[in-house]
Amino acid sequence: MLLSLRLNNFMIYNHEVEFSMMANMHYRRFPTNVASVHGVHALKTAVLLGPNNTGKTIFVRAIAMMKSVMLNQPAGIVPNFFSENDIVEASISFLQNGGEYIFEFGYDAAHGEFIYERFIEVTRDRHKNIKRSMLLMRDIRKKEYVAVDETLVATMKVASRHNLLIYLLDTESFPTLDHIRKTIIAFASRIDVLDMNNIPIKKTIEMLKMSDEDSQRVAKFVLNADLSLEDYRYAGDDEVRIVFQNVNAEKSAPQENALQQAAPLAEMLHLVSVYHGVPVPSIIYDSTGTKKMAALASYVIGALRDGRILIVDELDNSLHFRLTRAIINLFNNELNVNAQMIVTAHDISLLDCHFLFRKEQIWFTHKDQDRAYLYSLAEFTASETKTRGTSDLIAKYRAGVFGALPEPDLFETLQKVRNS
Repeated sequence: MLLSLRLNNFMIYNHEVEFSMMANMHYRRFPTNVASVHGVHALKTAVLLGPNNTGKTIFVRAIAMMKSVMLNQPAGIVPNFFSENDIVEASISFLQNGGEYIFEFGYDAAHGEFIYERFIEVTRDRHKNIKRSMLLMRDIRKKEYVAVDETLVATMKVASRHNLLIYLLDTESFPTLDHIRKTIIAFASRIDVLDMNNIPIKKTIEMLKMSDEDSQRVAKFVLNADLSLEDYRYAGDDEVRIVFQNVNAEKSAPQENALQQAAPLAEMLHLVSVYHGVPVPSIIYDSTGTKKMAALASYVIGALRDGRILIVDELDNSLHFRLTRAIINLFNNELNVNAQMIVTAHDISLLDCHFLFRKEQIWFTHKDQDRAYLYSLAEFTASETKTRGTSDLIAKYRAGVFGALPEPDLFETLQKVRNS
């Protein structure tokens, strides 16, 4: 499970920001929103709200970047756009196979070099005392090298800086390094990052074809998107031919192309929706929201089943607000043991500490002339702002109590149009 993410000088973030999924156990509301693993209490869900271009999508890209770095894939480690500083720093803490770990690195984007990397193991005793053990450190700037395997230190000093050590060396020769590599890969492989504007539907197609049980799960999920939708399935060639015989292809083009690159067209044509007993091609008849629910279905089901971490940018895009809340509640449910969902959204009805979230699950992005901010609702105390879990959070947000509120002034645009 993801516990925290810290960024410094990454894209829009020119100062250090930190996002946390650690639960405040002094807050007793919604205990099912918390997963407890070996004394660590992690939140199952979180939402980021804020105006356009204040860092929500950049936050999602940051998690995708961390995943790519940890899996030795092209990562796009981009320093702040308006800074002369080329050093990007990042840190992620997480739970994996019953252990708690911290992975940190500094990257010189100008030279394509990792100037430091650290891997730390965290242990907690029954008295909640925390111990951090440095399993690996290579700091080029400070010339500091730490490794449990002493023979590794000499190798660290001369190894290339253009990649992480776990991908530069034969880890089988160094047991601790091999443990680090396996831990990092296992954790990063459990992260799925999605953009609601273009969700790959290939995974849903594969799940529909896999088994009757998976097909039923997907169908039940998609049926929530449309009151008149009776079934959703992957049809065989014979049924597809029958369905398309009744379709005037020239007059029935898809309504939008948001998902056109998500899977081969030949595969998408096999997706059939049933309305009032009549099977029709999903690609032509279904709304954008229904198509997105279908594409999202396999990722939600897979995350809940396999304990994965699902990151979704603009979850509320084309979805009814009740669908958005229902999806989040799937992860908050007590039946979910260790899956997580982190989403960005614009729907302020998600500012709900009455029925949906704990305070520390709601986050805001904000930007001014100097910097971009990332902060939690939990930072607004009852003593300073009279913000409690029972407060009308939407009213306070609209009043600007939490910041993260756009102030559009479009009247001048109207005047120019009228006077042109």
